Amino acid sequence: MATPQCSSRQSSSLSSSPSSSRIQCLQVDSVQRWMEDLRHMTEVECMCVLQAKPIEVEDDAQQAELIVSGRAVTGEAAVGDHVARNNLQTLLRRALVVSTELGKMFQRLEKGRWQRVHSTAVRANCHVRSLVHEYSAARGTPPEMQKFETSLLGKCMELTNITERCIHTEDEFFLKSMRDAIHEILTDVSDSFSNMIDMALANEIQVLIKQIESSDNVHTIGSAISNLLSLTQDGPQLCSIIAKEGAVVSLFKICRQDRFKGLYAHALRTVASICCVEEGIKQLDKVPTHPSIHLENKSCSHIDLQSSGCGSAAVVAQITSPHHTSTQHLASFLESMHDIVTALINLCESASCGEVFLLASAALANITFFDSMACEILLQLNAIHILLQACKDRQRVDTPYSKDQVVTILANLSVLEQCASEVLQEQGVERLLLLLGERPSSSSPSEGAACERVQQKAAVTLARLSRDSDVAQAAIQLKAVPRLIELCRSPTERNNSDSVLVACLAALRRLASVCPDSIEAADHQQLIKPRLVDSFLLCSNMEESFV
Repeated sequence: MATPQCSSRQSSSLSSSPSSSRIQCLQVDSVQRWMEDLRHMTEVECMCVLQAKPIEVEDDAQQAELIVSGRAVTGEAAVGDHVARNNLQTLLRRALVVSTELGKMFQRLEKGRWQRVHSTAVRANCHVRSLVHEYSAARGTPPEMQKFETSLLGKCMELTNITERCIHTEDEFFLKSMRDAIHEILTDVSDSFSNMIDMALANEIQVLIKQIESSDNVHTIGSAISNLLSLTQDGPQLCSIIAKEGAVVSLFKICRQDRFKGLYAHALRTVASICCVEEGIKQLDKVPTHPSIHLENKSCSHIDLQSSGCGSAAVVAQITSPHHTSTQHLASFLESMHDIVTALINLCESASCGEVFLLASAALANITFFDSMACEILLQLNAIHILLQACKDRQRVDTPYSKDQVVTILANLSVLEQCASEVLQEQGVERLLLLLGERPSSSSPSEGAACERVQQKAAVTLARLSRDSDVAQAAIQLKAVPRLIELCRSPTERNNSDSVLVACLAALRRLASVCPDSIEAADHQQLIKPRLVDSFLLCSNMEESFV
């Protein structure tokens, strides 16, 4: 066979000969064809065996990716630190590879690219067989999981065989009929693979939970908790599996034992992460103690109180989140409402850093939404003074997210009539006007959204408090009206937020009803006199002048 260089040198002399030209074309096409077909003609079983075969076959040195080695490094803690976590990460990585291949198959099937469909089926088949082989070698596969493995491997082989038939025909009618059959098998393979991976992940998570339940070693338990917490960051699906395996109950058992006091915060933070899904919330019903158990602990040092209280506040904030559709778990809060609210507001007052304050105030903000009794309790506990003083402390309230929680609580408290006098006494109107000017310090979308919420809720709070004529007069004297007008007329000041615009219009109208002379005639004509919806449309369509 001529080398490419030789072929190129001969091209000028062969171009005049039709037969020579055909021979050259035939040679090039044959090589290219052979290169393309090579990938598809390889024996599938051989590929699987070669991929799964270890390089070194030694009883004590087998390095397969999912092999669980013994406890030779640091004893029991080594398993928790490295093996279980590595196995889970490996499963996730391998599952992602297979899922990606299956996704490609769906796309290529729709386009009728049969060569690509078959090659992808071969790769997916190899990956699945390799994963099953290695995991079976690493762990004793549970019987119920073996059924999924056997069924899945059979479906993968069927998928490979049926796609191979399609690359050897150009019969459009046959290919069209096979498309639906392949799509059905491919869907079945995807579902079976997902079920198998879920069972494998649950099997690995059980190892971590057993370490928490059966070990007396603080380092081992701490390592297992760290691994669970890390896994919760990999998505809601893993959080659901962790919850179903009973992690919430096991973690709370740790929090009831004094010898594991140093693990309280870690365990509670992990519970909070698990409770981002409904399944985690449901598991709380099986816990014989309340999640606020460590919000106050007089036997702890100040640092321990901050640490464990922060974890408990995270749990309370998570399970009271308005995003959850189920509210059955909140019934127990009514029985302990006073204790929980008291502990949270005390934590806000004694918080030594922004994170602790943020979690405690977020929990309080959520609680004030679902029960008005919490607002009454907060007023009794001097919460307005505590929150407004915290706003002056950059160590506690250092981000728009913290200010969002504070102004949420103030907005909900302002529904109560007795709130107005306390806000005046604590110079709260000045603070609300400062919050109306909240601007993001970066281009982060989440920070911008937090600033919008701060502005909106500050305007809502001001409108509610201005039912009291003394508050309204104080706001007017502090030049609240010009600021509210600026927010209405300048889209950039309110970050183009319609919710901020509506809240500012409502606050303006409330102030105008108390003191009509505080607003000039032109502003009154556009912002006060028309219907609210007309003023909104006028301001929302207004283009800012840069002249």
